[in-house]
Amino acid sequence: MSDLSNYRKSYEKSELLETSIPEDPINLFNRWFHEMEAFDGSGEVNAMTVSTIGLDGFPKARVVLLKKFSEEGFIFYTNYDSEKGKAIAQNPHVCLSFFWQEMERQVIIKGIAQKTSENISDNYFDSRPDGSKLGAIVSNQSEIIPSRTFLEDNLKQLENNFEGKPIPRPENWGGYLVTPLQVEFWQGRPNRLHDRIRYTSKSDFSWIIDRLSP
Repeated sequence: MSDLSNYRKSYEKSELLETSIPEDPINLFNRWFHEMEAFDGSGEVNAMTVSTIGLDGFPKARVVLLKKFSEEGFIFYTNYDSEKGKAIAQNPHVCLSFFWQEMERQVIIKGIAQKTSENISDNYFDSRPDGSKLGAIVSNQSEIIPSRTFLEDNLKQLENNFEGKPIPRPENWGGYLVTPLQVEFWQGRPNRLHDRIRYTSKSDFSWIIDRLSP
């Protein structure tokens, strides 16, 4: 057994107070995102964990990349026939989370996932490098395959087939928009007395703001 009892860190970089937050969580997310982007421009600030409830009843989390956010919500792209795609089709309640260690911050978003329009998916797919486009076609995401060579051989075949031709978006690949119902912001503080501010959506599209005990 590895004993990690002595792994400790004091969080002292910032604070999160009601006197300095906006009424809308997207505005605060935007502020934090760009502060982190300026702090570490070389990292993948948009890396987030997407958690779903699988067809087997177990939760599962995996890291994907956030590609757009606005007042409507948060967009990422994937294979609709993947494990996560099948899970969302059965239960669209998902959780997104960001952990920005360098700023001692975390954001947890509970929301409802739905497919984006085909136009949005098409536009994003068209912006991708050809290699990424072909990768989306060749990968039956989450399915068992015989070997790495199997993937690489299929990719070579596709490269030959589409040489000099436009690469269409597969019908089973596209975006999800996650509409937030709750957004929690966590700021590390000394003595484990962390700041936790939670925004909860109301029916009139305004937000209830609560401070949570750490």
